[in-house]
Amino acid sequence: MSSTSTPTPTATRWPALLLGVAIGGFFDGILLHQILQWHHLLSNVDAVRDMRTQVLADGLFHALMYLIAAGALVALWRRRRVLDAPGVGRSLWAQALIGFGLWHVVDALLSHWITGIHRIRVDSPDPLLWDLAWFAVFGVLPMVLGWLAVRRGDTGSSAGGRRAATALAFAAVVAGPVAALPTGDGDQVMVLFAPGVSPVAAFDALARVDARVRWVDRSGGLWAVSMKEPRAAWRLYGSGALLVSNSAVALGCFSWSKAL
Repeated sequence: MSSTSTPTPTATRWPALLLGVAIGGFFDGILLHQILQWHHLLSNVDAVRDMRTQVLADGLFHALMYLIAAGALVALWRRRRVLDAPGVGRSLWAQALIGFGLWHVVDALLSHWITGIHRIRVDSPDPLLWDLAWFAVFGVLPMVLGWLAVRRGDTGSSAGGRRAATALAFAAVVAGPVAALPTGDGDQVMVLFAPGVSPVAAFDALARVDARVRWVDRSGGLWAVSMKEPRAAWRLYGSGALLVSNSAVALGCFSWSKAL
């Protein structure tokens, strides 16, 4: 008498959960760090004043999300035969919702309240209100919805597993390139100069490309400028620039930064 194992939705639990965590991290970074610019990862760390370090920390955060997403996608691919089992589609969405909410719960507990390295809105007169609202809407609510979906059981058709896996993989893969897109603000260019480039040398380099200074951080390394010809900004790499936001090698949160 022989027996065969029947694939169950539980085989995809951890890959889906980790995909949800990664998507939650990308969502946080893209919306809060870049589009709304409510905080950086280390906004409330007094010892970190250099914008280079702030940008580096945000970049490392996104790199961690890439690693989590990549590991989850590899694990899901290895379990691809399970995707045709009944109920897998619902299970994938449920676990991804739980992971999405879990990221925001962990971020609130560790980053907002225990270590205090940032708050949802660091410039708010009542940051706790924003923290609690974000915690409830993007943390607790998705986890509850995912838990309720899991409680409904694993019944369902076998058609939704591959569609759900494809949609989640697409969301995770696309989130990275979206994070690296520049703002589309044709007038403003953010320029990050390498350590060792003096403010005078940086100013001279910007003057040579007809850039008008709008803002400079206290370290003298990060400059927000206006340019009539933003396409000429690539020439700044020859004068010690590490990153230029409107150029092809601009990255992540730096591309979305704006002068206040």
